[in-house]
Order: sequence, then C-alpha cells, then structure tokens
Amino acid sequence: KEEDFEIIDKKQLPDAAELRNEEKAKPEEARWSAPILSLARKASENLALSYGSALKSASLVGLVSKPGSSDSPAKTSTRCHTMEERANLMNMMKLSIKILIQSALSLGRTLDSDFPPLQQFFVVLEHCLKHGLKVKKSFIGQNKSFFGPLELVEKLCPEASDIATSVKNLPELKTAVGRGRAWLYLALMQKKLADYLKVLLDHKHLLSEFYEPDALMMEEEGAVIVGLLVGLNVIDANLCLKGEDLDSQVGVIDFSLYLKETQDNDGKQDGGITAVLDQKHYVEELNRHLRWDFHLCTVADLQNKIDCLEKTNSKLQEELAAATDRIGSLQEEQQQLKQQNELIRERSEKSVEVTKEDTKVELDTYKQSRQGLDEMYSDVWKQLKEEKKIRLELEKELELQIGMKTEMEIAMKLLEKDTHEKQDTLVALRQQLEEVKAINLQMFHKSQNAECSLQQKTEAISSFEGKTNEMMSSMKQMEKRLQQAEKARQAAEERCNKMKQELAGKLDSCRQQMAQLDSKCSTLEKELKSEKEQRQTLQKELHQEKDATTLLKTELQQMEGLKKELRKLQDEKQQLKKVREEQEQALQEMGLHLSQSKLKMEDIKEVNKALKGHTWLKDDEATHCKQCKKEFSISRRKHHCRNCGDIFCNTCSSNELALPSYPKPVRVCDNCHTLLLQQCSSNSS
Repeated sequence: KEEDFEIIDKKQLPDAAELRNEEKAKPEEARWSAPILSLARKASENLALSYGSALKSASLVGLVSKPGSSDSPAKTSTRCHTMEERANLMNMMKLSIKILIQSALSLGRTLDSDFPPLQQFFVVLEHCLKHGLKVKKSFIGQNKSFFGPLELVEKLCPEASDIATSVKNLPELKTAVGRGRAWLYLALMQKKLADYLKVLLDHKHLLSEFYEPDALMMEEEGAVIVGLLVGLNVIDANLCLKGEDLDSQVGVIDFSLYLKETQDNDGKQDGGITAVLDQKHYVEELNRHLRWDFHLCTVADLQNKIDCLEKTNSKLQEELAAATDRIGSLQEEQQQLKQQNELIRERSEKSVEVTKEDTKVELDTYKQSRQGLDEMYSDVWKQLKEEKKIRLELEKELELQIGMKTEMEIAMKLLEKDTHEKQDTLVALRQQLEEVKAINLQMFHKSQNAECSLQQKTEAISSFEGKTNEMMSSMKQMEKRLQQAEKARQAAEERCNKMKQELAGKLDSCRQQMAQLDSKCSTLEKELKSEKEQRQTLQKELHQEKDATTLLKTELQQMEGLKKELRKLQDEKQQLKKVREEQEQALQEMGLHLSQSKLKMEDIKEVNKALKGHTWLKDDEATHCKQCKKEFSISRRKHHCRNCGDIFCNTCSSNELALPSYPKPVRVCDNCHTLLLQQCSSNSS
C-alpha cells in the first residue's frame, strides 16, 4: 500500500507565468484556486529547503553519490525520495506533537479519544511506523502491518506484557492494524510510549527483520521522534477502547489543523483577512471533493453489498427449502417413532403386569416354605449346641484324669530313684566294712609278728582300740540307719502297691466311662449323619429355590432392560422435540433475517435512487438560497444539503441527521429533514 499523502517535487509545480495564463483563461475558478497556489508555493519552498539540507547531510554521511561515483541515477533518485519522505514525516511529527501539547495545556484537562489533535497524532505516528515496512508473504496473501515490531517490546521489556495481554484479550480487534492502534493507545495512557520505542531502537538487529535499511525507524530520524515523544508525558490521556472500530479507521492526515496554525502566523504577518477567507474556501472545496469521492465509493460499496445480499438471500431461500424438507421428513419419522413407542409401551406394560402377579405368587410360596425351613433349622441347631456342650464337659473330665495319671507316674519314678540311691549308699557302706575287716586282719597279723613291739606300742594299741571302738560305734549307727531305710523302703513299696491298685480301679472306671462315651458318640454320629442327610435335602431344596429366584431375577433384569429401552426412547423423543423446536426457532430467525434484509434492500435502493436523482450543485451555480430565495453574502454563507445536494443558507439547513452514507450526523435541509423523519417513522412502525 502507498502512503496516504504524496510528496510534491519541485519540478512538478508550474511556473508563475503559466499560473497567470491559467488565471486569465479561467477567471471563475480563481476564487478558490488562489489559496491552493499560495500553499503550493510555500510547500515547494519548504521542500526545496528540506531537500537541499537532506542532500547535504546525505552527501556528508555517504548516502548520496557524488557526480563522479558509479551509482546509477535511479538509485540516487530513490534514496533522495526516501530521505524526503523521512524528513517530511519527521516535520509532520514535530507539528502534531507541538499542536497536541499546546492544545492540551490550553484546555487543562485529560484528553479523550475524540480529541482531533490526538487523533491526528496517532495517524502521523502510524505513518512513521509504517514507513519502510517489509512485505511478508504468506499463503493468504501479502501482509504489511506495524504490529509485528511492537510485539517485540513484550520480549525486550517485561513491563509491556500487560499491554500485550490486554490487546490480545480484546474481542473487537480482528486485524493486526487494529491491535497496533490499541497498543499505541495503551502505551500513551501509561506514559511509556517513548520508553518502549527507545527499547526497540536499541535493538535494531531485531527491527531489520521488519523494516528496510533506509526506513525511518532504522535511521537517526527515529531517535529524534522518540526524543520528541518524551514531551507527551506531560499529557494525561483517558482513551476508551471498547466500542471503537479500530480495524476500519482510515488513517488520513488532516492538514486543516496545521493550516490553521500557518493561518495565524500569516495573519499576524500580513494583517489581512483575505488569506483566512481563501483558506476557508480551499478547505471547504477540499472537503467537498473528498466527500464526493466518498459518496462515489459508498455507492459502489452499496451496490456490491446489494449483490452480496441478493446472493445471500438466494442461498438462504435454498437453505429454507432444504430445511422445510428436512423438517417434514423428521416429523414423519417422529410420528412413526411415536406409534412404535406406544406399541412397545403397551406390550411392556402387559408383560410387567403378568410378571408382577407371577412374582407375587412365587414370593408368597417362597416365604411360607422358608419359614418352615427356618424353624426346622433352628431346632436342629439347638440340639447340636447341647450335644457339643456335653461333649466338651466329657473331654474336660478325661483331660483331668489323664493329668492325675501322669502325676502318679511321675511320683513312682521319683520313689524308684530314691530307692536306687539308698541301695547305692548301702553298697558303699558294705565296701567300707569289708575294707575295715581287711585292715583288722592286717593289724592282727602285725600284732602276731610284732609281739616284742607290743610292749613298746601299747599306747599306740590303746589308741588304735579307741579308734576301733569309735569305728564300731559308727558301724552300729550305720546298721541302724540301714534298718530304718529298709523299713522306709518297705513302707514306700506298700504305698506304691496301694497306689497301683487305686489307679487300676480308676482306670477301669475310666475305661467304662470311655466305652459309655463311645457308645454315646456313635449314637450322636448316627444322629449327625441323619441330620446331614436332612440338611443335604434342605440344601437341594434351597438350590432349587435359588434357581427359581435366579430365573425371577433374570426376568426382572429383562424388565429393567425394557424399562431402560423405554427411557431411551422417551429421551430420543425429547431430543427430537428439542431438535424440532430449535429448527422452528431457526426458521423464525431466518424469516426475521430475510425480512430485515429485505428492509435493508429497500432502504439501500431508496438511497441509490436518491443519490442518482440528486446532483451536487457547485458553489458558483447558486447565488440565492433555494428555499427562502435570499442572496448569499459574507454574513449569509452557502451550505450544501448532504441528502439532495442543493445549496441553502444556515437557517434553512440547520438540521442534522445520520445518513446511510455518513457515519456521523450531517447537515440536511428542512424538506429532506421532514422526509427522512417520515421514512424513519414508517420503517420503525
């Protein structure tokens, strides 16, 4: 896309002689063309000065080739052209920032999004960011948006992440241009626009992916603009992004704001009112031409919209026919399903009633048989418990008797050990007696052999006799002990015999009791066998009853399955009803859309007829007001009716209405005002 304003070359401007000849040839157009020529002269002088300074700076830097260099003239012309564009954009940026700060300080309040200098500032800034953008090709087509380099700020400066997230979360923005404009709005409100752009300029190796080498953001002019943007931190901006169509805004620079500034300066210098009036005529003529071009564009757009609406109407009618056919088929299917549902419901209800009666009868019989079996089982269980108690008591008595027997056996073993020990002591005493006898014999032989020594050893013999007497007394004591031990042994043997006899009697009684218990156990085992047989028969009957209950459960499950199928069919029926209702609603909405589209078609046709029927009168053709027939003068100005195109005075065209071709309310004459109000009332009714 080209820029929205062109840079005028000095060669393209006409000479003064040619302009004078044209003024003589066309005296009627000289009224409004004079300010254009004066402005063109001033612009040419400014451009020549800026062009010369740019050439000098470029020759110093080395951008522009000297006459003896090998660069082609085409390259030098393109470089000069880009340098002029950069210089013009920088000058426009200076003017817009200056006027914005002056107007904001004069007002002394926070600025809204409807403030014209602020809008023009954003337009100029957008042009500066668009300058030298590279075109990125994709499958959809070519894309050239300045939102790409602005997205880098989030990576380079984490403070800008809030702006990026808020821009992405706005559902109204659908294009990259709209997102970029929202980003600029939010950065200005945060008073960090200059900081963020400075971060971008510090990383020019990343900007080279988006901009050409000779773009404004890649050169020194970008740093100058960032320095100028620091002054905007004085301004408080309160911009509302909701409800604004940032995607479809036309970024055209309005020079009228800057012309007013030059007008004040010229007025101070010249001191005349003619320049002001000429400038007003010029601005009005420019506005008229722009609006006429906009009218033509809107007429073409409306015709395209009419064609699109006709196509959509035909498509909607085809879809309506298909939808009606589908609804008919669905209604037939719904009736068939209703009939099938009724048949299935009747059958299931009958089968449910029959099965309910059968189950009731079977449950009654089962309950009666179960009661008898429970009584029998409780009686048998009581008898078993009593027999188990008796058996446990007998087992306890047996265990006591067995313990007594083991204790007796242990006592017998201890007595036998005592007798054996006493016998060993008797044997040892006898051996000692025999040894003493052998010693006596030896002493007797020695006494016979040593009769001569008896006299010498009488004292020794007397001593020996005392010892022998002592030994004899000890022997007598030992014999007495032996006799007592034998008596104790005999008494112990008698006791053992008595104990054996008593134990034998007890064993006989125990054996008799065991025989009785065995007989009782045999009888109990027989009874248990009989009870087991009865229990087996009862278990068989229980198995039979369980089989019957399983059959009943399977039938109940089948019934539940039938109920589930009924529920599913009912759910399907409800879903079909919902689908039918949704389709009916869709048909109603389609009918409403069709009616609305027809009304829009009629409105658009009426607008087209009105636009074709009316012609835009020129200022020179009208000298009197069409309604009040009063002559125009300096105090009574000319005003065009935006509906019929005729020229009226201020009193006859003081009404304002919103027309289809204008987004905002515009000036309308009294007749058109009444007609449009009648049309609006008829359409609303």
